[in-house]
Amino acid sequence: MSKSGIKKVVLAYSGGLDTSIILKWLQDVYQCEVVTFTADIGQGEELDPARKKAEKFGINEIYIEDLREEFARDYVYPMFRANTLYEGEYLLGTSIARPLIAKRLVEIAIQTGADAIAHGATGKGNDQVRFELGAYALKPDIKVIAPWREWDLLSREKLMHYAETHGIPVDFHKKGKKSPYSMDANLLHISYEGGILEDPWAEPEEDMWRWTCSPEKAPDVPTYVELTYEKGDIVAIDGKPMTPAQVMEYLNKVAGENGIGRADIVENRYVGMKSRGAYETPAGTVMLKAHRAMESLTLDRESAHLKDGLMPKYADLVYNGYWWSPERKAMQALIDQTQQVVNGVVRMKLYKGNVIVAGRQSESDSLFDATIATFEDDAGAYDQKDAEGFIKLNALRLRVAAAKRGI
Repeated sequence: MSKSGIKKVVLAYSGGLDTSIILKWLQDVYQCEVVTFTADIGQGEELDPARKKAEKFGINEIYIEDLREEFARDYVYPMFRANTLYEGEYLLGTSIARPLIAKRLVEIAIQTGADAIAHGATGKGNDQVRFELGAYALKPDIKVIAPWREWDLLSREKLMHYAETHGIPVDFHKKGKKSPYSMDANLLHISYEGGILEDPWAEPEEDMWRWTCSPEKAPDVPTYVELTYEKGDIVAIDGKPMTPAQVMEYLNKVAGENGIGRADIVENRYVGMKSRGAYETPAGTVMLKAHRAMESLTLDRESAHLKDGLMPKYADLVYNGYWWSPERKAMQALIDQTQQVVNGVVRMKLYKGNVIVAGRQSESDSLFDATIATFEDDAGAYDQKDAEGFIKLNALRLRVAAAKRGI
């Protein structure tokens, strides 16, 4: 009889060592049927080996899906409409991928009649929260198995011993060695944790970075790109229409070649601890800067300031795993409404790690009026005498307080 009455589990499966061990562990400990789900969200790895490994374990139901466009269109793009940054630095590359994976885990569980889902997130991190909050929001009665919170395989040595004991294949060059970094990649970023990064004083080694060259070695000639926006989303680069995933793939390449997108952050995890991570987010770094430039031309001042005030809360919701919450959806509706006028073209200059706005224009929605803003003769478009009353009215409360209480 299976543990806790669970007969079938859908496992988020990468095909790597940890999730291969989890697959075997589920079969042995829960004595259940396992369905594997592997998502291509732009991590740049060949996924066919995951299928072959799953087949070796006797898995009959194997789901391998290309979710790159859905990820970019329905998760990354909406987040960037909000100009989202967590704690002023983190572009949320890992965080934004988890709600999509949670959604597909739940959908596959329903489709296959599974009793539970399982993930490989540790009990120390944020991902366990993100996966499970997402799953419960979409299917309240779903059961979740988190092996790292149950088993005693809490070291690389124990994991390796389990793999060898149970005939789980381990790449020869990795056998017996601890990987220097824990890495997670998708269309938006690569994250690096562990190893020397656990010392906040230690500088990352140059050979760690995968997508970006160092700014010192970037080309001496800048690269220009023109990004066309429709309703807050990039729809073309240099006049060539592109899908959301294509936009991100292209910008990752050209921005990475120009040394753009590296970040080294100590962040506050939702579970309470501080952690240090290094990130490569070339496309996202350009997209954030360009989107703000487009909004600066087309958004009304109070709409822009309202968005800026909401953004930290929105970022917290994404980081902490509340993508499917009613408050995030409500905020998204407001944000998306503001984006109806965010249309035009932004010209970006990419040079040695710098992302520079070189120009912006919007034929239909620009609120920039040169006849009013000019320092030259404006032919009466703006009466400067009006400023006197404006200033006095806004100073009234300050003058009353100063008169009553002094400075």
